[in-house]
Amino acid sequence: MAHRYLDESLTEPAVGDTVRLEGPEARHAVTVSRVAAGQRLELGNGAGLVLSGTVVATQPAALELEVDSVETVPRREPAVFLAQALAKGDRDELAIQAATELGVDGVIPWAASRSVVRWEGAKAVKAIERWRSIVREASKQSLRPWIPDVLDLVTTKQLAAMTAATRMLVLEPTAGAPLSALEPDGRNLLLVVGPEGGIPEQELELLAAAGAEPVRLGPEVLRTSTAGPAALAVLAPVLGRW
Repeated sequence: MAHRYLDESLTEPAVGDTVRLEGPEARHAVTVSRVAAGQRLELGNGAGLVLSGTVVATQPAALELEVDSVETVPRREPAVFLAQALAKGDRDELAIQAATELGVDGVIPWAASRSVVRWEGAKAVKAIERWRSIVREASKQSLRPWIPDVLDLVTTKQLAAMTAATRMLVLEPTAGAPLSALEPDGRNLLLVVGPEGGIPEQELELLAAAGAEPVRLGPEVLRTSTAGPAALAVLAPVLGRW
């Protein structure tokens, strides 16, 4: 299926029903992708519902789809989250975009001590919305049935507290245990990626004291924009996703 479009308000129809897609998504489909009557496409709501069918009518900002298949895809377990340190330029954005394409289930912006970028006030609100937009578009491009969650900005202390509910894996080049040797235990996983310059000893100790496990990817030191996606690629076969 070449195209998938998103409508978060979509509810589950029956096979044979006609559903209508309106607004920016439909406008892009009709005017940019040149979707026309007779073509097949997928329509999802980003929360596991995926429809497929044939376009039966189009307008400049709307299209109608006759449904011939309805699928409800459950969330994957265990879930894998990425705590991505804020980084200068667009490196943190590149990280979450690639992580979404590689199957991350949620991303958490982290204000690490060495993060040059700072989110405060209105800037923080705007930045979170920017991350959500990136994740949404990457989900659509990679045909994902679930849009990953984008959580609120956390401090290092708030991040450490998350070990109570997840198995935290801190990517650290000097760690003794390789990520590829991880043995899943059923708990959700939280990958932690530091900013350019790495995670200082004080923060590593704070996270370790809370129960986080340091792990390494390999002998190379990766940039903050590539470490998270690389870790997800390592975990995919370990978790049976690939």
